[in-house]
Amino acid sequence: MKQTPIHEIHNDEVLRLIPDTSTKIIEIGCSSGALAREFKKKHPDANWVGVEIDPDYAELAKRYCDTTLVANLDEADREFYDSYQDRDCWIFADVLEHFRDPWSVVRNIRNVIPENGCIVACIPNAQNWSLLARLPIGDFRYEDIGLLDRTHLRWFTRQTIYELFEGHGFRVSEGMSRTFQTPNKDVLELIGKIAAQCGADPSVAMADATPLQYVVRASPV
Repeated sequence: MKQTPIHEIHNDEVLRLIPDTSTKIIEIGCSSGALAREFKKKHPDANWVGVEIDPDYAELAKRYCDTTLVANLDEADREFYDSYQDRDCWIFADVLEHFRDPWSVVRNIRNVIPENGCIVACIPNAQNWSLLARLPIGDFRYEDIGLLDRTHLRWFTRQTIYELFEGHGFRVSEGMSRTFQTPNKDVLELIGKIAAQCGADPSVAMADATPLQYVVRASPV
């Protein structure tokens, strides 16, 4: 299956969460290399490894990455992780949800990452109001991009993003949300009412239904 369409736009929130002290970075799903391009404008000496499952994308990313390789982390062995144990920042910008087993990926990184390292990830929010509004009418159709990207294999909410990292030896030290579409007020209020009926806090449910994506930085503990 063809991957998410390539583009030259970088994720500015992911860029902001990459520590300025990072000198050896590995980006899984580097696409066109746009994020490396932007980071190297301020940190030209940083060494950037770009990993892509699509050979054409990897070839394009060579413009900005110091090294590129074609690999699928669902199939990566211990040797792969050992060979990148010097990397002080692992980046997954809209990538973890594409793996069969993202939990194993995070666990494998924890086994090799230096104590001063981190993971920076952008992950779609399956609790977003637009998706919740479609479910009651059965409108669950895969698309080329977005929350229902046909290449997504796993789904996460704010709560389960924390569990993904904190359950495998990391602490989420910083994070932010990305919201691109004004939430439908009526749908949000209905989500709040449903949450109340389930014994949950309506205000938390409404807040968690607003972002389209979450961007987090997780550090080993």
